[in-house]
Amino acid sequence: MASLQIIVFDVCGTPCALHRSAAREFLPLPHLWRPPALPRPVAGFFNLGGHAVPVLRLDVLFGLRRTDDGAEANLYRHLILVDRFNGPGTTALLVDRVLDVVSVAPSQLSPVSQEGTLNGCVEAEVTWDERLVHLLSVERILMAEEQQALAELGRQAQDRLSEWTVEA
Repeated sequence: MASLQIIVFDVCGTPCALHRSAAREFLPLPHLWRPPALPRPVAGFFNLGGHAVPVLRLDVLFGLRRTDDGAEANLYRHLILVDRFNGPGTTALLVDRVLDVVSVAPSQLSPVSQEGTLNGCVEAEVTWDERLVHLLSVERILMAEEQQALAELGRQAQDRLSEWTVEA
């Protein structure tokens, strides 16, 4: 059987992973703008080539406690860009650090029942570097209502960004 490539990353000391095919690219944490009254799971937005990209805080979504939230910790955080959940565009997942891109054999995966995690967002567990890693399903990180709310916030941010566009 063919191996599966995964991206291993850390969120508040919890090792997680995504299918490599789910990620478009990795970025260092840029300056984010945060409009008033954003829900806590949305860290803010950044401008990527004229497109407002929402940034989701996985620590908040998963109910994990951050031990150090200082400016120095932000130097090492990464964004994992993924296709938007229910429409065109990009969403970024804020993680503490991307650790590795590795190949695992399908036999190394232990399936997890959808009832065992919120919205079935953990599809399997895999052992990596003597640690148990949660393989996440990008499509199920947010519930449908959260996806709709994020899409609306993204439209509002894009409208605001478009107001500042100057024709050359």
